[in-house]
Amino acid sequence: MTHGTESMLRDGVLMLGFGLVFVLLFRRLGLGATLGYLVAGAVVGPQMLGLIGDAESKIGVAELGITLLLFIVGLELNPTRLWKMKEDIFGLGLLQVVLCGLAISAIIWVSTKWTVAAAFALGLPLALSSTAQVLPMLQSSGRLRTPFGERAFSILLFQDLSIVPLITIVTVMSRNPADQNGPPGWLLFLYTVAAIVGLVLAGRFVLRPMFRVIGNMGEREMFVFAALFTVIASAALMEALGLSTALGAFVAGVMLADSPYRHELEADVDPFRSILLGLFFLSVGMLLNLQAIADRPLFVIGMAAALIATKTLLIFLIGLVFRMGWRGALGLGLLLSQGGEFGFVLFGQAQNAYLIAPEAASLFSAIVTLSMATTPFLMMLTRGLREEPIVTGERDGPKADGANALVVGYGRFGQTVAQMLLAQGVPVTLIDTDIEMIDIAGEFGAKVYYGDGTRIDLLRQAGADDAELILFCVDDDQITPDIVEAVHEAFPRAAIFVRAFDRRALVKLMKDAPVAGAVREVLESAVKMARDALASLEVPADEIARAEEIYRASDRERLRIQVEAGDIRAARAMVAQQQPWGTDRP
Repeated sequence: MTHGTESMLRDGVLMLGFGLVFVLLFRRLGLGATLGYLVAGAVVGPQMLGLIGDAESKIGVAELGITLLLFIVGLELNPTRLWKMKEDIFGLGLLQVVLCGLAISAIIWVSTKWTVAAAFALGLPLALSSTAQVLPMLQSSGRLRTPFGERAFSILLFQDLSIVPLITIVTVMSRNPADQNGPPGWLLFLYTVAAIVGLVLAGRFVLRPMFRVIGNMGEREMFVFAALFTVIASAALMEALGLSTALGAFVAGVMLADSPYRHELEADVDPFRSILLGLFFLSVGMLLNLQAIADRPLFVIGMAAALIATKTLLIFLIGLVFRMGWRGALGLGLLLSQGGEFGFVLFGQAQNAYLIAPEAASLFSAIVTLSMATTPFLMMLTRGLREEPIVTGERDGPKADGANALVVGYGRFGQTVAQMLLAQGVPVTLIDTDIEMIDIAGEFGAKVYYGDGTRIDLLRQAGADDAELILFCVDDDQITPDIVEAVHEAFPRAAIFVRAFDRRALVKLMKDAPVAGAVREVLESAVKMARDALASLEVPADEIARAEEIYRASDRERLRIQVEAGDIRAARAMVAQQQPWGTDRP
C-alpha cells in the first residue's frame, strides 16, 4: 500500500469518525447534523488539532454533494407541483430572497465600508436559509405537510433555485483576470441557453430511453451507475463551457422530474448526496480561519444578530402581506432566520472572483454557522408566543350536543371511523388536540372540538353521560387499560372502542380493560393487501377466502391464548411459517 493511499485512508477514518461523534452529539442536543459536521471539521482541521490538512482538495471533491443536492431539487420540480405552489414559490420566495438580500447587503456595506460588489457578494448569499437544517425540523415536528410547512418549503425551494442566478451575479462582478479574459457576458448567456436546450433534448431522446432499457433489465446497480453518470456528465458539460456545474445538475433533475424514474433516481442518488454533503461541511469547518474570527468576535456576533433580526422581520412582514396570521408569520421568520449551506459555496465563489478576501470568507462562514446554531433555541424560546392560545371563542371546548358517539382523535384513522358513522346517520362529536388539524377540518366543514379526550371532566362536558359509543382513535399507545377503566366507571352506558397500535397493546387492552372492541390499526389494510397480492398470482377467489379465514381463525386463537397468559410470546408455534410452494397451495 502506497503512502498516498495510507494517508487517504487515515484522513477518511478521522473525518468520518469525528463527523460521526459530533453529529450524534449535536443531534442529541437538537442542533442538527450540519452544525455537527462544521464543528467536527474545525476540531480536526489544521487550526485546532491539526490531524488533517489539505482541506482545499477535499472540498473540491465534496462539492459534488452540492451538485447532487441541486439534482434532487430539480427532480422535485415537476410541472404539476410547480403550478400548484406557484404563488408561494414565485411570490413569497422571490420577495424573501430579493428583499432580504438587498437589506443584508446594505447593512454590510454601511457597517464595513467595503465595496458595493463585496457587500452584494456577501449579502445576497445570506438571504438563503439552510434547507439541510429546516426540512428535518419540519419533518420531526410533523408540520412539513401542513399549510405552514408548505409555505416554508416553497421559500426554501425558490432559494435553491436562486443559487444559479446568484453564481451568475458573482461571475459578472468578478475581478479575476482569468474570468475577465473569458467569454463576454452575452456569449455566456448564449452558451447557457444552448446547454440547457441540449440537456433537455438529451433527456428526452437519450436519457429516458436509456433508463427505460435499464429498468427493463432489472439491474439496480446499473440504475445507480446511470443516475450518477447523468449528474456528473451534466455538470461536466457546464464546466467545459465555463458555466455553473450546479446549473447542469439542476437541469438534469428538471428534465427527469416528470419521468416514471423520478422516485427511483432520488432514492439512488440521495445516499451519495448525504455522504458528500457531510464531507463538504467537514471541509468548510476545516477551512474556517479561527484566528480571524478570534480577532473580531464582536463583529461576528453582531453581524449574526443583525442577520437573524433582519430576516425574521422581513419574512414576518412578507408573511402578513400573504395573509398569514401574525403568529404563523413570526414562526416562519424565525424558522428561516439563519444563513444556509449555499452561503459557503457562494463565499468561495466570491473569493475566487477576487471580490472578498479569504479572511472575510471565514468571518461570514462563522456568521452563518452561528446563526444556524441559534435557530433551534429561538424556536424553543418562542414556542409559547407562536402557538395559538386556547381561549373561549377561538378554539371551542367540547360541549354536549346530543351526539350518540364521541370520537377522540380526528387523524386519518378517526376521520374514517367518524365518516362511516355519519354516513349511517349516527350523530358524532369530534375531539382532538391538534390545532392545525382542527383548523384544516373546519375548512372542510367538520366541527372538531379542542380538548384532551382522556380526561373524564372533558368527556362529561362533551356529553359522554348520554353517549352510546366512545371511540378512542388516537395513535401510538396513548390509551392505556387504566384510562379505559376510568372512562368505563364514569360512563358505564357507553361501549368503548380503542385503536391499538400493535398486538402487544391489543393484548394488554383485552386482558386488563373493559373494551367493547379494540382494533390493530393496520390489520385490515394488511389483510386487504395480502388478498390483492394473491389475486395478482391468479389464485382463485375461494382459495383466497379460505387463506384469509385460516389466518383469521389462527390469529383469533393466538390472541385468546396470549390474553389468557398475559404474554405476547405465548402460542409462538402457531405463527405461520414460510413453506416451499408445491403444485397445490395449502
